[in-house]
Amino acid sequence: MTAAVLCTGTELTRGELFNSNATYLAEALTALGFEVGALDAVDDDDQRIVRALERLGKEHDVLVCTGGLGPTTDDLTSECVARVLGVPLERDETSLEAIRRRVERVGRTLTASNAKQANFPRGASILPNPNGTAPGFSVKLGRAAAFFLPGVPLEMKAMFAASVVPAIQPLVADRSHQTLLRTFGLPESEVNDRLAGLDTAHDVTIGYRARLPEIEVKLLARAPTADAARARAAAAAAEVRARLGLDVVYGEGDTSLPEVVCRLLEAQSLTLALAESCTGGMVAELVTNVPGASRSFLGGVVAYSNAAKTELLGVDPTLIERHGAVSAEVARALAEGARRRFGSDLALAVTGIAGPDGGTPEKPVGLVHWAAASDAGIEAKHAVFSGNREQVRRRSAYAALALLRRVVLRSSVQP
Repeated sequence: MTAAVLCTGTELTRGELFNSNATYLAEALTALGFEVGALDAVDDDDQRIVRALERLGKEHDVLVCTGGLGPTTDDLTSECVARVLGVPLERDETSLEAIRRRVERVGRTLTASNAKQANFPRGASILPNPNGTAPGFSVKLGRAAAFFLPGVPLEMKAMFAASVVPAIQPLVADRSHQTLLRTFGLPESEVNDRLAGLDTAHDVTIGYRARLPEIEVKLLARAPTADAARARAAAAAAEVRARLGLDVVYGEGDTSLPEVVCRLLEAQSLTLALAESCTGGMVAELVTNVPGASRSFLGGVVAYSNAAKTELLGVDPTLIERHGAVSAEVARALAEGARRRFGSDLALAVTGIAGPDGGTPEKPVGLVHWAAASDAGIEAKHAVFSGNREQVRRRSAYAALALLRRVVLRSSVQP
């Protein structure tokens, strides 16, 4: 069974808005077992919308379209679908009343523009929208079971899950299951090479997505039953972990490295302090984005100048003179100083040259040292990261968190 996604909106075709709806729907349809054959976007031009609908309706079994259901004059989807079907638009009184109640709840009066959202092609099935004023609808469009949803991501996702998935899931003969593994520490090419042949061995489809600074590994399994598909994906995932190693594969599904680290700290009742230089507080930002981080994270210091390193964290000035601020010795001293200053179980420190200038032949742009201090001692790492200033800082922050994860998992701070 093939599926297509069509997103309408001039803001998409001009590049003014990132098309997150297309990504979400393609992944969701793939996970359901459909072969997604097209991801199209058209501007708010009625003739181009009509041509896209006619073509995609002929070529695919399922079509999911987002956008163009709002109250403004450039919201043309319902009108264009009616034109393709050769039927008039008709007002649905139940939808109109739901729209009226929603706008009145926020102290507004129903206008003609709002009422327009209750007009649908004759014969359409209405899809309720619990989060907005624009209902969706479904029709048979050529070969396709076609579904039309609002462009607002929050509204679209809820309606897709509630109304579209139950309608299209029975169309797929084989059940499917996709496992997403999150990795950090190896380039995409090496991850690919290490997993060579795994797809054939486990009869799964492997997909990769680079999301700086991580690599996602997606394992899609299809089988006659959902349980068999899950089992096949699980076996493949176990081999991925074995081939890449647990230091590289840090999590599964909808998680993040900072979240994994915070949950490890919380589970073992460990506290964390930070000392950051080149990352400028990015590690602290990543950690504090995790709900509940305050149960483990005590605080941090952005010690950018040498004076701040000395005065706030007690780094010996002669250490900086002898080795330079960007060195393993200073990274170790920063971690030790942060742990002492905050009284934490663990501390992370990062110091480096984020660029674009400031490098030397001995210490090039991208050179970063980071260290983790615990009761077991201080472990330090270094690397020369590629990319622009933002990329170097982000890679550095993730490298520090990855080191902390290894320390928590392996060192004697574990109970």
